[in-house]
Amino acid sequence: MSNAFYRLFLGPRMTYSCGVWESPASGLDAAQDAKHELVCRKLGLRPGERLLDVGCGWGSMLIHAARHHGVRGVGVTISVEQAAEARRRIAEAGLTDAIEIRLQDYREIPDGPFDAISSVGMVEHVGRAMLPTYFAGLYSLLRPGGRLLNHGISFPGDPAGAHRHQPHLGPIPLPKGRDFLRRYVFPDGELHEIGLMTSLTQAAGFEVRHVENLREHYALTLRAWVHGLEENWDAAVAQVGDGRARVWRLYMAGSALSFESGQSQIHQTLAVRPDAGRSGQPLRPRYDSPAPLPTQPTAG
Repeated sequence: MSNAFYRLFLGPRMTYSCGVWESPASGLDAAQDAKHELVCRKLGLRPGERLLDVGCGWGSMLIHAARHHGVRGVGVTISVEQAAEARRRIAEAGLTDAIEIRLQDYREIPDGPFDAISSVGMVEHVGRAMLPTYFAGLYSLLRPGGRLLNHGISFPGDPAGAHRHQPHLGPIPLPKGRDFLRRYVFPDGELHEIGLMTSLTQAAGFEVRHVENLREHYALTLRAWVHGLEENWDAAVAQVGDGRARVWRLYMAGSALSFESGQSQIHQTLAVRPDAGRSGQPLRPRYDSPAPLPTQPTAG
């Protein structure tokens, strides 16, 4: 799929993950800006820190973090098209001295440690068998006291994973056999229950500090994407053909229904690599406050 096709419905922010909506009237661009800012505040980013963005997409998270929080960023992706477009957008923003985009698997990163890691919309593609490797790898890339923000879709109350193989798209029944999403959209996708992911995060050595469900926000984001696709329908068909355009419209509309009905969820999980018992977290964090995050007092 070309970058031009995604731009038709993602808009200028080119962010293929859940936004954070102050209200349904906020608009897609504002919601994506708010999501990036929320991630930055949860991570407590400070000027000069090193941020790793795993599965960096088209670079929007890193551009926001460098522009508004003064970090030095590294983004990794295994998509040639994403890497090229991310580098172009970073150069256009005048941030080439602050951000590096690599065509690289997260398991091959040689130059940790980092102060913080953001992983937004990546864990869905890891697979259950590889989750211990995923969390252990991210743990090894952080300094003691470093922070991880993992943002990913989950199924509720389904630790065994049986629900994800049932043929459905939101409340819409589908024919038996390989379901619609796995056949046409995400052949490598595997979703997990948040309790399982929390347990595996801590099993890797992290201390989980905060978990937030943004389910309603993803429903609003998906409806905005469907609206954008329909507004640019002729261009979408010209890009990918009528059949594939209809697959994407059905996938996003059905996914919106799934989040609205509670059959799908999405969680942001903040975790810390402990430092001899010190978490480095504020005693009462205020992630939505415009003021800088206070630092936790140290003993001595």
